[in-house]
Formats: sequence, structure tokens, C-alpha cells
Amino acid sequence: MKNFIVFSFLSIFLIACGGDSSKKSTSARPKAKKAIKADDGKGVGEIKNVKLNNPLDEEMVKKGLAIYDTKCSACHKKSAKRVVGPGFKGVTERRKPEWTMNMITNTGAMLDKDPEAQKLLEECLTRMPNQNVSVEDARALLEFLYSNDAKG
Repeated sequence: MKNFIVFSFLSIFLIACGGDSSKKSTSARPKAKKAIKADDGKGVGEIKNVKLNNPLDEEMVKKGLAIYDTKCSACHKKSAKRVVGPGFKGVTERRKPEWTMNMITNTGAMLDKDPEAQKLLEECLTRMPNQNVSVEDARALLEFLYSNDAKG
């Protein structure tokens, strides 16, 4: 009986003091860091790769101009002049084509997550509204923007 009491006491003591080697403490382990995706300058959205036309597709340029006239011209000028939003002159030199198309088609997520879009929001103080532009129409707008920049 005396051996049983000693054995029980030792067992309780070892368990209470961490004698169970199958459970290891994680407090000394460094915590895994969340992987942060590097900004590739293409923005946030479904557009990952854009094949540019050289020379520009004139039909797409015309379609892009018509979309610009109806959906963009109230806030953006073809020149560098800022109105509500930034002017379009030089945008194809400042931004990757994927970024531009993602900004057009995925405006909310871009303004919430993309550092460059957030800088523009701080500068312009107005969120760009979602114009419900399709990927095809955004591609035509991009072609128009390249044409606009080529006209110097």
C-alpha cells in the first residue's frame, strides 16, 4: 500500500510538472509569419496578363473612345489635368496595362487593397464608382489610352 501511495504521488507530480513528454510546449517556437505577396504592379483582379497590340487596333481605339465619352469623361480628362479623378495623359507610362484594366473592372477591391490606387484615393478624395465595364470594354479603353498617349 505504501508503494502504491508513493507511485501515485510520483505520477501526479510528474504529470503536473510536465512530465508527459508527448506534449511539447509551443511557446518557445517562433510563430509562422503570414506570407505577404509582393506588389507586382498589376493590381488586384482577374487581369494577370495583357497582350498589347502593335500597331494599335483602330477599331478598339474607336470603341474605347466611345466608352470614355459615356463613362469616364465626366471625371477624367484626356489631358494631364485632374478634375475629379486624375487626367489620363501619360497613364500608360505610369501604370502597367494589367493595373489599368484591373482598376477599371475591379474598382472596389483595387481601392481597398492596391497601394497605388489608395494613393490616388488620398489625392483625389473621391472613390471611383464601379462603372460595370466588361473586360472586353476595359481592353478597348486601354487601347484608347495608348492612342491618347501616342498623340503627345
